[in-house]
Amino acid sequence: MAVRLGRDTVFRGIDEVDWASMEHAYGNAADVPELLRGLASPSPQERETALDGMYGAVHHQGDVYDSTLASIPFLFRLVGHVELPDRGGIVELLASIGGSDAGDGWGEHDEQDEQGEIADNDEVVPGQDAEDPEDDNHAMARAAVRAGAAVFLGLVPDGDAEVRRAVPSALVRFHDEPPRVLALLSRRLEDEPEDGVRLALVESLGLFARLYAESAAPAVDRLASLCAAPHHPGLRLAALGQLASCAPDRLPADLVPTVVALLHTRSQHFRPSGEPTRTSTDTLIGRLRRMRPADEEGAQLLRTLHRALGSRTADRIALLKGQLSSQDTDDRCNAVWMSAGLFREWRAAYEEPVALIGEQLGSDEERLRCAAVYVLEFLFTLAAPAADRLAALVESGPDSWGCGRATLGRPLKALARCGDARAVQPLAEVLRHPVVPNETGYTIGYLGPAAAPLAPLLRERLAEVPLEDPETYGRAAPLLSALGTLRYAAAVPEILRLLHGTPRELRLRDALVRALAGALGAFGAGAREAIPALRELLAGESATAAADALWSVEGDAEAALPPLLRALASESAGGDPRSAAEALGRMGTSAAPALPALRHLTDSTEVWERTAAACALWDISRDPEPVLPVFRAAWRQNPYTRGTITACLVRMGGAGGPVHDLVRAEIASPRRHRARSGGHGSHDVLEDERLLRDCRAALDAA
Repeated sequence: MAVRLGRDTVFRGIDEVDWASMEHAYGNAADVPELLRGLASPSPQERETALDGMYGAVHHQGDVYDSTLASIPFLFRLVGHVELPDRGGIVELLASIGGSDAGDGWGEHDEQDEQGEIADNDEVVPGQDAEDPEDDNHAMARAAVRAGAAVFLGLVPDGDAEVRRAVPSALVRFHDEPPRVLALLSRRLEDEPEDGVRLALVESLGLFARLYAESAAPAVDRLASLCAAPHHPGLRLAALGQLASCAPDRLPADLVPTVVALLHTRSQHFRPSGEPTRTSTDTLIGRLRRMRPADEEGAQLLRTLHRALGSRTADRIALLKGQLSSQDTDDRCNAVWMSAGLFREWRAAYEEPVALIGEQLGSDEERLRCAAVYVLEFLFTLAAPAADRLAALVESGPDSWGCGRATLGRPLKALARCGDARAVQPLAEVLRHPVVPNETGYTIGYLGPAAAPLAPLLRERLAEVPLEDPETYGRAAPLLSALGTLRYAAAVPEILRLLHGTPRELRLRDALVRALAGALGAFGAGAREAIPALRELLAGESATAAADALWSVEGDAEAALPPLLRALASESAGGDPRSAAEALGRMGTSAAPALPALRHLTDSTEVWERTAAACALWDISRDPEPVLPVFRAAWRQNPYTRGTITACLVRMGGAGGPVHDLVRAEIASPRRHRARSGGHGSHDVLEDERLLRDCRAALDAA
C-alpha cells in the first residue's frame, strides 16, 4: 500500500527552496509553492485550479523549467498521500513531466480534435538545436521521474480508481524493472473490479509490448487471450486495439466484423455505469473535461484501434460504416469524430462514409449534428455526397446561416465550400443583413461562377465599410477576395473610395492596399479607371502588388518592371522577393530583363523564394535547366511547396519530365502530403486534393 503521509510531511522543506530565483512560463516562480499546496486543498475547486496552474505555468505546453524540476519531489509525496483526492491527475502530471520514451506514442495527435482547428503553417519549422538547455531540463525531468517511479508500485492497488487508472502507463514508461512491472500489472488485471481501470491495464500491456519488443511475447500473448470470449466487449475491443499496434499479425482475419459486433453488443448491454466523480470547475481542465464525448471510454477504444490501423484505409472505412450504422447515438458520434483523422491523413475513396456522415444531419441529437457539420466543413468538395443533407439543413431555416452573428453558420459554410449552388440564396440573405460575418466573402469564393448573383450585394457591402475603423481591413478583405474571384469590375468605384479615403495611419492599411490592388488586378482591363491610382502606389510600400495589378489592367511592362526588380532584392526596405517573382512570372516574356535577378534568387536560403523564382524562370524563358533542380530540392525540403511546383509542371508539359518521378510517387502515396510534414490545418484536405488533381494534369500535359 502507499505510504500514509501527513500534510506537514508532504511539504517539508518547500519554504527552503529558492523559488523566487526560478522561472516558469510566465516569469518568476515564487507562486509555485502556493500551487503545490493547492493540490492538497480540501476544496475540489482549489485542487483543480492548482492543477490547471501547474499545467498552465510550471509545465506549460510540455515545457520543463527549473521550477518544474524542483516540484517533482513534492508531487511524488502528494501521490503517496492516500487521504488526498484527485491524485490521479498528479500521477498524469508527473508522467507528462517525465516526457516520452521513443516509440510509446505519448503526445500523438488525437484524431478526435473536437476542440478546433490548427492553423496552416507556411514553413516547416526546423527542430531545436541539439544543445538547447531545454533538452537538459527534459533529460533531468525524465531521470527524476524514473528515480521516483518505485512510488507507483504501491499505487497499483490504491483505493482511488482514478489513481489506479493513471498508474499503469506511468509504471511501464518509467520503472526500471520491466519484468516486475509486467507481472504486477498482469496480476492486477485479474483482481481489478473497475472496468475503466481494466482498460487502462490493457493499454499498458500494449505500451509494454511497443517499448520492450525483445521481451514483449508475454504481453502480446496476454492481449491475444483477452480478445476472445468470455471477456466483455469493452475489454476485447481494448485488447484488439493494442494488438493492432504491437502485433498486427495476431489480429483475427475477420477483424472489422468482429469489432462492429463487439461495438454493438457493448452499446446494448455493457454501457459503463458511470465515470469516477470529477469536479466541474471553470478552469481549463474543467472545460476540457466538459467537452469530452458522452461515451469517452468508447471514443478511446475506437480511437486506439483507428490509430493502430493507420494506412489500412479499407478496414478503417469498413469500421466507420459499421459505427455509423449503429443504433446508438454515442457510437455514431464517436465514428464521426474518428473520421476526421482518417480524412485528413489518408487518401481513399470516401463517398460512402461521407454520405453516412451526411445522414447524421437528420438526427435529433444536436451534438451529433454538430459533429457531422464540423467534419463536412473541412472536406470541401469531398463533402459532395452529403450535399443534399447539408442543403436540407440549410433550407430548414436561417438558424443555420449565421445571420446577425459574428461567424457564418457552419452548415451553410460547409455547403458553399463543396461548391453547391444551393448556398447562393442563403448567402444572399446573410449579405442583406446589417451584420455580415467577415468570413462570408472567403466562403463565397468557393462557389465559383455560381456566385455571380451575389456580386452586386458584395459591392453594396463594400461601399458600407467605414474608412477609419480599426476593423476596416478585416471587413473589406473578404469582400474584395470574393469580388476578385467573380471579376466584378463594377466595384472599382468602391475600391477607389477605400484606396483614397482611408487614412495612412489606419491599422493594417498596407495589407488593405494590397488586397485592393489584388482585386483590381483580378478585374483586368475592366479596371482601367484605377490606372492612375495604381501608378501612384508604385513608389510606396505596396509597390509589388500595385505593379502586379497594373500589368494585369494595362499591360505596361515599362511601368511594372522597375518596382518588381527592386522588390527582388531582399535587402531593400520592404522587399518581397517571393511576391515579386510571382508577379514577374505572370508577365511572361515581357519580364525578360528580370532573368538574371531571378536566377540569383534561386540560390536564396528561403525555400519559398527559390520556388517562386524557379516558376518565374520557366514562365519567362521556357528553359527547364535552371528550374528542375530547384523543384526537386524544394519538393523534398518542404511538402507545402508541392502545390506551387505542380501547378508550374502543368504549364511545363513535357519539359517537366525529368521530375515526374516525384509526381508519380505523390500520386502513388496513400498519405496526404501535408500530413507527412506534420500539417493539420483547416485547408489540408482541400490543398491535397488540388495537388493530386494537378499531379494528374501534369502527367497528362506531358
